[in-house]
Amino acid sequence: MKPARTIPVFALLFGALSAFAQAQPAGPGQPYPRGPVRMIVPFPAGGGVDAAGRILAQKLTENLGKPFLIENRGGANGNIGTEAAAKAPNDGATLLFTGAGFVTNPGLYRSVPYDPVKEFEPVSLMALGPNVLVVHPSLSVKSVQDLIALAKAQPGRIGFAGSGSGSTPHLAGELFNVMAGVQMVHIPYRGSGPAMIGLLAGEAPVMFLPAINASGHVASGRLRAIAVTSRERLQAMPDLPTVSEAGLNGYESSQWYGLLAPVGTPSEVLDLLSAQVTKIMHGADMKTRMTNEGLVPIGSSRGEFAIHIRTEIDKWAKVITASGARVD
Repeated sequence: MKPARTIPVFALLFGALSAFAQAQPAGPGQPYPRGPVRMIVPFPAGGGVDAAGRILAQKLTENLGKPFLIENRGGANGNIGTEAAAKAPNDGATLLFTGAGFVTNPGLYRSVPYDPVKEFEPVSLMALGPNVLVVHPSLSVKSVQDLIALAKAQPGRIGFAGSGSGSTPHLAGELFNVMAGVQMVHIPYRGSGPAMIGLLAGEAPVMFLPAINASGHVASGRLRAIAVTSRERLQAMPDLPTVSEAGLNGYESSQWYGLLAPVGTPSEVLDLLSAQVTKIMHGADMKTRMTNEGLVPIGSSRGEFAIHIRTEIDKWAKVITASGARVD
C-alpha cells in the first residue's frame, strides 16, 4: 500500500488565501468587477425600469466579463428595493437601477426610508422615456391648446388615466394642470395594462402615455396623439410637436432610467461604471435600439446625473405640493 500523500502546510495556506482573495471585492490596483454584480431594480419584472435595466446589465456583462444580475425588489412604488440598495455594502458589488420614482417618492410619501442625495452615488443617467399626450377619438381636441380650452370650459370633468397614484403618467398630468391652470382629474388604475384599457374604452379620455406604448394605437386610429412631453421632438415621431412648443412653454416630463451605487462606493468603481454606460449608450446599435423603442439615449457623466437628480427633486416637490398629489 502506498503511503498517504502529505500536502505541505504552505500549500494548504496558499489555497486558503487564494479562495479568500477570490471572494473579496476589488481593492486598489485590482480589476473590477472580480465577481458577479447585483443590480437591484426596485420594481417587479416586466415593467419599463426592469426592461431598461436588463438591457444595460447585458451590455455591462459583455463589456466587463463578469455577470451583472438583475434582482427585482418591488413594493411601495420602489421604496423597498431602494432601501435595500442604500443599506448594501458599498464595495461595488451592489448597484441600484431605478427611475423617476427615486426623486418623486420623497414628496409623495410622508416619509421614505432613504435619502436620494445623501445615501447614493450617481453613476450615469442611461436614458429618458418621454410620454405622448394622447386623447380618445371621442374627445374633440386636436392640439394642446384645444385640450386646455376644453379643460377650462369643463373644470373637474375631464379625466386622465394613470398607472397608479404617483406614477409618471399621473405626475405628468398634474404638471400639465399646474402649468395650464386647469383641473383635469386623475383616474388611477392598478397598472399600465388596466390604464390602457380604460383609455381605449374612453373611460379616461386623456393620458400621458409612454411613447413605447403609444405608436401602435396612434397608427391604428384608436388614439390621437397631440404632443410629446420631452424637451425635444422624438426621432420616432418627428411630426409630433412637444407640449412646450405647442403652447405650454417650458413643459417637460419624462420617465428616466439611471444607475446609482451606495454612498461610499470607491470612486474608481464609479468612474469605470460611468464610462461604460456612456460608451454603451453612445454606440450606434444602442442609439438605434433606444430610438426604435421610443427612448432617448443619454449616457451622462456622474456630475451631470447628480445635477439631474437635484433638479428633478426640486421640480416635482413643487408640483406635488401645488397639486396636492399624495400616496399616503
